[in-house]
Amino acid sequence: MSKLRVYDFAKKYNIPSKEFVAILNKHNIPVKNHMSALTDQQVAEFEEKFDKDKYLADLEADNKKEVSQDNENQKFQSASKKETQTGKAPQKAPQKAPQKNQSNQKSQKNTGGNVPKKTEDKKRPVSANQGQQPKVRDHSKKEKTARSVYKRIKDEKKKTVQLNQVFEIPDILTVGELAEILELNATDIIKTLMASGSMVNINQEIDYETAAIVAAEFDLEVEAIEIEDVVSKILEEYDEEETGNEVLRPPVVTVMGHVDHGKTSLLDRIRKANVIAGEAGGITQHIGAYTVNIKKQAITFIDTPGHEAFTAMRSRGAQITDIAVLVVAADDGVMPQTIEAINHAKAAGVPILVAINKIDKPGANPDRVKQELTEYGLVVEEWGGETIAVLVSAKTGEGIDALLEMIILMAEVEELKADPTREARGTVIEAQVKRGKGPVASLLVQQGTLHVGDCILTGTTYGKIKAMIDDKGKRLKKAGPSTPVEISGLSDIPIAGDDFIVLENEKEARQLAEKRKDMQKGERQRRSNISLDDLFSQIQDGNIQDVNIIIKADVQGSIEAIKQSLEKLDNESVRINVIHGAVGAINETDVMLAATSNAIVIGFNVRPDKNAVKLAETEDVDIRLYRVIYDAVEDIKKAMEGMLAPEFREKVMGNAEVREVFKIPSIGTIAGTYITDGKINRNDDVRIIRDGIVVFEGKIASMRRFKDDVKEVNSGYECGIGIEKYNDLKVGDNIEAFTMEKIER
Repeated sequence: MSKLRVYDFAKKYNIPSKEFVAILNKHNIPVKNHMSALTDQQVAEFEEKFDKDKYLADLEADNKKEVSQDNENQKFQSASKKETQTGKAPQKAPQKAPQKNQSNQKSQKNTGGNVPKKTEDKKRPVSANQGQQPKVRDHSKKEKTARSVYKRIKDEKKKTVQLNQVFEIPDILTVGELAEILELNATDIIKTLMASGSMVNINQEIDYETAAIVAAEFDLEVEAIEIEDVVSKILEEYDEEETGNEVLRPPVVTVMGHVDHGKTSLLDRIRKANVIAGEAGGITQHIGAYTVNIKKQAITFIDTPGHEAFTAMRSRGAQITDIAVLVVAADDGVMPQTIEAINHAKAAGVPILVAINKIDKPGANPDRVKQELTEYGLVVEEWGGETIAVLVSAKTGEGIDALLEMIILMAEVEELKADPTREARGTVIEAQVKRGKGPVASLLVQQGTLHVGDCILTGTTYGKIKAMIDDKGKRLKKAGPSTPVEISGLSDIPIAGDDFIVLENEKEARQLAEKRKDMQKGERQRRSNISLDDLFSQIQDGNIQDVNIIIKADVQGSIEAIKQSLEKLDNESVRINVIHGAVGAINETDVMLAATSNAIVIGFNVRPDKNAVKLAETEDVDIRLYRVIYDAVEDIKKAMEGMLAPEFREKVMGNAEVREVFKIPSIGTIAGTYITDGKINRNDDVRIIRDGIVVFEGKIASMRRFKDDVKEVNSGYECGIGIEKYNDLKVGDNIEAFTMEKIER
């Protein structure tokens, strides 16, 4: 049975929650406070009995009584004042005091002011008590009254401002932060939450819904806002700003291609140093950056790994670069990772220069490589395309100079510029922990100049640069645009691919880093553990792009079969990650892994043990058990189909021909139209087509037949149509009405 809270029900009648609680109790519906829940039956009974108009009339009558009573009191007080002013003596005890004073004055006159000392001593205290003290008391009363009136006016003014204001509240915040935003006392908010059954303190985090309930209790209006990433905003403003001090900078070149096609060997030949000796098994293990000077022209090379495990890293490499050098072995041709490299470079909008390597080998066939490249949109210049291809041999050094000249030529065409006078910003290429140095990061400075002692922020990591060395191990004091450096002095290991920016001081960097951590913490709190049942709703909310799966099965063969079947379900929108697979029963360790990684546990011909079942209930982990592989795959496939965002297709509703144009003052241009086919609805989107070209797309502002507003007009009828924010209508134009239909995948 669905339940309704008192505060929600009170909104329907536009009555404050506290008053509504009293009304419900009068109607024999026992409720404790505004958070009490009402059943459908109680709601129905109340709606049947309660007459809002009668309630308001009674309330008004009570108010009138109170007002008349106040008026009588005021009349009585004013009458008393008048009596005092006209000199009528008040009755009873107060009458005696003035008489004593008069007799004292008389005796003073008779004696000529020479009163005996005893008489003075006796009478002075009496006159002091009766004369001076009331005056002092009156004065303090006036001050108190003035202060209380001022305070009341101030509070009322503040309340009026609050009532007319819409307060913006983030999804997650502390009670103290809410008090600050709403300009209320934190104690009042804590009391309100305690009354509703929530025991909180000032540092307790609450969600938006709870904050909205609190605000409603104080008759304040709130709306949800997303916490803006300050750093992202700073970076946006940085990128948009042009200083006018820009100068030419060295190009950043990424070397990409398939594993073992000779990328590192090529760099080794260019640098004339043995880079490959430091690599395990001849495969580059991390992104390295190197600066090379050729004919007084500096070029920065980034060597990306070719192994398929580093696809994401290779993608980052393409996004921070100016020119991509695609290395293809002349004896091997275009391979899967070559295609990936092409796609990454194209997605990043980076120009590609092809280096056909290993031309010294016996089976080399450069023409076959050029032919294969055309299948992926790379047509070389000699074949009438725009892609530059250079034949090189990393082993003999043939074609290396030609390759470097082409890189410099492409850089000149690109006109790469940066301002070295600005504060530095750039990208983290790689990060690790080094013995004796702590966390170190390889940075590529893209704008400005980085100095030793600068305070930087990258992701949730911050720090003050203690030392800075270049790719040759030389210590630097500063690094300009397109310079790769390794720095130390960070609080933690940053994530490769993150932007970095220089801030004024370490305190500001720390605060922003903590704010980012809080945002991530809030994201984690909002993201509950997923199950197959709620996958669709979570993906709609934008919470999930990846589905993590843990597989436990009776034999290893089953794990491999399920894994391969699930990975075939991958698509552009949702990716399945099998993060763990093992033989045996589902245990506590599996459930804990699922809880921390937000995964679904699939059991095939196995059962969870008792401890795992208890922990799964506590941690809210979804465990699915199957005996047929097809059933497991089908369940996840259905959940993923629900997760996919629906496609939209345009549907043309109707067309209208403009036969006359009317210009009406203060309204604009109205088209006199004839509906040629279909029908046009008032809410349809429309486009104006002139000589087969779309000149405008927008909404209908008004639609009339004769003097009446209409919602729709069918074909064969005439009507007047006004278009929002468009007055350049002409006779002969065609107005096409359309809507966007949602198609479930």
